[in-house]
Amino acid sequence: MLLNEVNKILIIGHVWPEPSTTAAGKRMMQLINAFLEFGYDVTFGCVAARTEHSLDLEKMGVKQVALQLNHASFDDFIQDLQPNFVVFDRFMTEEQFGWRVAEFAPESVRILNTEDLHSLRKSREECFKKGEELKEGHWKNHPITLREVSSIYRSDLTLMISSFEMQLLTHEANVPESLLKYLPFMLNAPREEQLACWPNFDQRRDFVCVGNGKHPPNVEAIGTLKKTIWHIIRQRLPKAKLCIYGAYLPQQVLEMHNPKEGFVVKGWVEDLNAVLQSSRVLLAPIQFGAGIKGKLVDAMLNGTPSITTPIGAEGMHGDFPWAGAICTDWKSFAQSAIELYTDTSKWQDAQNQGLEILKNQFPKSKIQSSLKKDLEEVQEHLKQRRSDNLIGRILQQQGLAATKYMGKWIEEKNKK
Repeated sequence: MLLNEVNKILIIGHVWPEPSTTAAGKRMMQLINAFLEFGYDVTFGCVAARTEHSLDLEKMGVKQVALQLNHASFDDFIQDLQPNFVVFDRFMTEEQFGWRVAEFAPESVRILNTEDLHSLRKSREECFKKGEELKEGHWKNHPITLREVSSIYRSDLTLMISSFEMQLLTHEANVPESLLKYLPFMLNAPREEQLACWPNFDQRRDFVCVGNGKHPPNVEAIGTLKKTIWHIIRQRLPKAKLCIYGAYLPQQVLEMHNPKEGFVVKGWVEDLNAVLQSSRVLLAPIQFGAGIKGKLVDAMLNGTPSITTPIGAEGMHGDFPWAGAICTDWKSFAQSAIELYTDTSKWQDAQNQGLEILKNQFPKSKIQSSLKKDLEEVQEHLKQRRSDNLIGRILQQQGLAATKYMGKWIEEKNKK
């Protein structure tokens, strides 16, 4: 790159960012904000349709481009743009556009943003539905794992949000650490003046559950609360309510609404922070999934203790005590929720533990600096890194050839 030249970065989104509805949307906004702070010229392209919750990126100074799938217009577009970096939002996007970037902008650093390991989430979901425990072989041999790991090898750097998933890839799949970058949420812990404005224990009421209805683990968690957990809590706390919030809630969840039982389905809310600050405890009985859970981070950011499962808290708190309780069965889950709801001292300890997790696991400035340094390192040594990544080069030559010619066949078919 020439002296004083501004780095250009193209993000190819799986969807347009929706930070008010999904953790993935919040994650994408953190990445975009980091790139803007680095002084990069940011362009965001996507083939998906916008929704009412899609953010207007142009107000942030980001160029927005509607892309076409399996269309030569992208080749002309990226040849003209010649970005220094291209970020593929999830492995499916890399499969669709990776060969075009490699062919028409070969000097661009190719970065894969996993959000979470889709293969792990899918494997866990399949095992859960069969009533089986996830075994190493099931994940390793899953077709999505093969696709996702191939995408990691074809990329120059892959961003991993979960420390657990970093270990899974390096220890179980033998992916070189040099190809991976641990990049959790980048957050500023609440300042003292913000803490002073938080409602205290006595000023908060009721339980809360948050989850996007398009995400199967969330729908399953809400169902578990309704069928198994809530009636135990309600017997001990007959005046308490459980409020369910989330965009795109399916009909089966909407039909669970029953104010007489204290089970209240609210739907999407514009100001989730206000809801969390008015609630006393968040419930998240997550039984499958991957990545780190945005709802649990949001709870900590608003001083709301949470009850969850080992999968819910996975890769989030390091050696620090959880900001509430981690439970492996529903009876103890309900009991922990009751104790946290009624014991001021335990509740305050949990809130403080959440602040410690935020400060130590997700420090924005430190993580952003590390990201900038690594991007510059990859950019500087790109030729050597690609030379060293023999498997990546093999997959680039063989694996994407099929994707490339399938894409070209679809392109020609569409012309007719």
